[in-house]
Amino acid sequence: MSIRTLLVDDEPAALRGLAKRLQGEADVEIIGHCGDGAAAVAAITQNQPDLVFLDIQMPEISGFDVVESVGLEQMPAVIFVTAFDQFAVRAFDVHAVDYVLKPIDSERLRLALDRARRHLGESREEPRDSLAAALEDLGLRVSRRWSRRLAVKQNGRILLIDVNDVDKVESSGNYVEVFAGSRKHVLRETLTGLMSRLDPARFAQVSRSSAVNIERVKELHPMFNGDFVVVLRDGTEVSGSRRYRKAFERLLE
Repeated sequence: MSIRTLLVDDEPAALRGLAKRLQGEADVEIIGHCGDGAAAVAAITQNQPDLVFLDIQMPEISGFDVVESVGLEQMPAVIFVTAFDQFAVRAFDVHAVDYVLKPIDSERLRLALDRARRHLGESREEPRDSLAAALEDLGLRVSRRWSRRLAVKQNGRILLIDVNDVDKVESSGNYVEVFAGSRKHVLRETLTGLMSRLDPARFAQVSRSSAVNIERVKELHPMFNGDFVVVLRDGTEVSGSRRYRKAFERLLE
């Protein structure tokens, strides 16, 4: 079975060099090249590769930002490509995801690919867990570094929505509807999954199927049965259930 692989680097020469080195790997199928982080988010979301060679240092949207925007649950296995000093990335040696240091050494590349093959042959959960651990060892605690952007599909494109622009989110089966101003976007993700990526000091559930941006709240109207209604700044009303009321009120204090 071939490993569907995406290459991401803002240096065209680096992309060409990496692609050339991978040509000799019979099981590696290069499905695309991306020259920036935004294109990488779109390609990962649309094409769902098995493996991504991901440059860390890119302008505007770094490799770490790509992981953040896509979300750990949606990320494939990752081999970071970095110009970091070797001692700064030693933490990767004990994790499922790997790294290759620029300029790329052929033997190191083969080692990284062998590790990726082993992990892709095992549980799909392990690469994601190891990705989180590897980033944490570099001081980038993804579980605590809340998403700043959401990647949503629209008319064949991928839009990056700033979470600050989001008013509310609502569950719709295995999808989430994201409301930002007058626009509604659909994410292929559960509400539980999305809430795990959003800062709990900024976004809070008001019911099993709805959450709001606390900064957008204008009023809270208690109901006689313990339920409540949240009124947003634009006048939108969101129904809340009594199960979530006390926790929500504490966030507003």
